[in-house]
This record gives sequence, structure tokens and C-alpha cells, in this order.
Amino acid sequence: MNNLKTAALLAFLSALVWGVAYAWGGMDGFWVGLVLVGFMNFAAYFWSDKIALAATRARPVAEHQLPNVYSIVRNLTSRAGMPMPRIYLIDSPQPNAFATGRNPQNAAVAVTTGILQILDDEELEGVLGHELAHVRNRDILISSVAAMLAAALSIFARMALWFGGGDRDRNNPIGAIIGLVSIILAPIAAMLIRLAISRTREFEADADGAELTGRPMALASALAKIGAGTARRPMEVNPAVSQLFIDNPLKAVRGQSFATLFSTHPPIEERIRRLHAMASGIR
Repeated sequence: MNNLKTAALLAFLSALVWGVAYAWGGMDGFWVGLVLVGFMNFAAYFWSDKIALAATRARPVAEHQLPNVYSIVRNLTSRAGMPMPRIYLIDSPQPNAFATGRNPQNAAVAVTTGILQILDDEELEGVLGHELAHVRNRDILISSVAAMLAAALSIFARMALWFGGGDRDRNNPIGAIIGLVSIILAPIAAMLIRLAISRTREFEADADGAELTGRPMALASALAKIGAGTARRPMEVNPAVSQLFIDNPLKAVRGQSFATLFSTHPPIEERIRRLHAMASGIR
């Protein structure tokens, strides 16, 4: 169901991009949109890992520096039949982690110094299993495509506001009003769809990661600690990459009461509840 929901949301977001492009410039606008979105998706596919690692100031670490993390990741990737990702460390007291990369062969997993201080080995395994599930499910690519589509839609909306709508609407006041409203609302809809995709993929990674480790309760325990930590300690990170983390690194800045509809992550309480149900044999 999560995969079907993701596909439906991406399809609707793509339709919004083409619709706004067509409304702005007819078929010419459609083809401009096709080229623009194609280029942006190409960039997201090939450079998403480098962009994310640079934005979070993550630094590569050798095995002798983080032997425990390397050991856990090596065991999990062997179990999952995945190649070993690159390991990075973020100097931040906030407990958090993320994975990036367009596919398992070009993946990286980053952990903060804070998460290594508060989790035991089983909880850390749960977190790393969650991140490897993102890699295996190619969630980084999915979220990058969604972000690029949303960005393209915002660009078209601004172009339409700057240069006016399509020729067919210039002598039609009602059509012009409808076009203007659509141009204003489309980027908002794109943002909500992108955030919904992000929340859906977090639920899927929780479930798949817990299956990989065989310890859903360990991940639930880790999420409880991480949620408490992210609520107290903000992280200096670009908001554009906040959705990659296992929990929102900006939660302490925005507040825990920030509307779920506008959140990059589902509520920690709901994620823990689902993992408890999974541990009881219900998924």
C-alpha cells in the first residue's frame, strides 16, 4: 500500500507539473517543462548523495574510527545481499542518521556523534537497518525526484506570474482568474504531496528495517530516544535535506506541534505504535 501510495502521489505531482507548464505556454510550455524536469531529475539522480553529504557537513570515516558502525552495517548488508555503503560521521550532539545515494552501489550512511552516545548496539542496529531499507527501496531517488518536480512546478508558477498565462486566457477574464488561482495553489499542492511521500517512505523503511534486523522493538526504543533528542537539540542543517534523516533535525526549531500535514516525518508516536504492532505479529 505504501508503494502504491507513493506511485500515485508521484503521478499526480507529475501531472501538476505538465498541467501548469501547458497552462503557461501551451504545447511549447509542455515541451519546455519536459526538458526542464528531465534535466532536474538527471541532476537529482546522479548528484543527490554529494549534495546531501555536503549540506550536512558529513565527513567520511575509516573502519578503525567507527568499528562498531562498520561491523553492524557489514552484517546487515550481508544479510540483505547489498554492497557495503560508505560511512560518514556528522559532528552534532543531536541523535540522528540518514542514508543517501541513487542506488545500493552508490550509497552512503551518515550518523551523528550524538546518536552514537545514546543508543545501545541493538538500537543502533535498528536505526542502521532503517537507513539501509531506504537504500534498498531507492527512497533517496524517489524523494529527489519528488523534490525536483516540486521545484519545477514552483519555477513554472513564477514564470507564469512574471510573464502572464497562455495566449488563450488573455481575453478571457474568468480563465485568467482560474489560471492565476491554479498557479498560486499548485506549488502548495506540490509541497504537500512531496511531504506526504516523505512520510510514507519513513513508515515503509521502519517496517522493512525491522524485518531486516528481526528486532522491531529495538527500533521502537531507538526512535523514542531519537525523538526526545531531536525535540531538545536543534541541528544546523539545510532544510532541503531534512527529510533524509530518520527524524526531523529541525523539530526543535519548528516545534513538536508543527502540523502533521506540513511535516517531513510522521509522528514518532505513530511509528512506535506500528512497530509495537509489528512485534506482536500485526503489520
